[in-house]
Amino acid sequence: MKPAFDLSEYQRRLDLVRKSMSEQDLDALVIGDPANMNWLTGFDAWSFYVPQVMLVLHDHAPVWLGRQMDAGAVYLTTYLSEESVRPYSEDLVQRDDVHPMEAIGDEIRKFDLSGKRVGFESDTYFFSFKAVERLQSTLSEVHWQDADRLVNWCRLIKSDAEVEVMRVAAQIASNVQQVAREHIAPGVRQCDLVAKILEAGTSGINGSGGDLPALCPLVMAGEAAATAHPMWTDIPFEKNQTVALELGGAHKRYNAGLARTFQLGSGPQKVYDTANAVTEGLESVLETIRPGVTAGDVHTAWQKVLNRYGLVKESRIGYGIGVGYSPDWGEHTISLRANDLTVLEKNMTLHVMLGMWMDGWGIEFSETVAVTDSGVDCLTDFPRSVIDVL
Repeated sequence: MKPAFDLSEYQRRLDLVRKSMSEQDLDALVIGDPANMNWLTGFDAWSFYVPQVMLVLHDHAPVWLGRQMDAGAVYLTTYLSEESVRPYSEDLVQRDDVHPMEAIGDEIRKFDLSGKRVGFESDTYFFSFKAVERLQSTLSEVHWQDADRLVNWCRLIKSDAEVEVMRVAAQIASNVQQVAREHIAPGVRQCDLVAKILEAGTSGINGSGGDLPALCPLVMAGEAAATAHPMWTDIPFEKNQTVALELGGAHKRYNAGLARTFQLGSGPQKVYDTANAVTEGLESVLETIRPGVTAGDVHTAWQKVLNRYGLVKESRIGYGIGVGYSPDWGEHTISLRANDLTVLEKNMTLHVMLGMWMDGWGIEFSETVAVTDSGVDCLTDFPRSVIDVL
């Protein structure tokens, strides 16, 4: 095994984070988000179900602090040396009387941060309230500062190397939708279709292997089509059913999303009319995306189409996407919504997600795109219309 990128790429990322830390007057930063750890150093392991953090300093390489049995993954997936690997003992795992963050805090103390400003991520899935509380009480001599999403915003503009990895993830996602197209039919159980989807996603494409996407396959069929994020079941698809599939591909932990809508037999005209409105809105959005426009400008292009058709969609229509671990592939930064003033720049990657969830049926179309010098590069590639399965 080796890290996903060259050492120079990780140094570029570390420089970005340190610059942002300096702008916030931080002497150190404690990262709890596994996606941010991966982006910053390459660290890749299914170890985030127990306490672990990455410590970023201005005068020392990033330091991983986590469970002893997972320390080997640091050497396999990063360029970090032995002095940057600080594991806690196995007897601290999942006990009521002690917490691993106390040992992590004692280890961080060795970096002489007393009286210093230390940032931490306050709103991430795998950095629990108890973990933060125990860490901060152990290191009560430092001045803790909320630095949530500092690293996330550093991730927003990708390097050219990252965009190419995203391109592979998008090719996998496109192939996954093609596999779904080949196997979906009335009578096929949802779980059996998902088995094909997962096989195609992990097999990858053109010699490049796939990872587990950070978002599981979402199957919107029957009554479940009235909501946006249902789990698959063992219920068979039905004749004349409208089915929306939000699927993804992942490569080197970079994710790409792709949603499409299938009609299993004949469908009501309202399905096709709504799909025409959504795809027209998608085309308008893609024509609007370019450096210099805001996320709100992109949403306005979509809203103009909706207004013409008399449709309403209250949720955002896209977000930044890239490195991600379950349960979410979004970067938690830019959102394509009316009040987001973030200015688009070259090499931002977005999941443009347009959906209408009705009573008993739903429509979804999405693309994963990269902002270019003058417009947009649609990384995913699949027919942009309702797919009729006859």
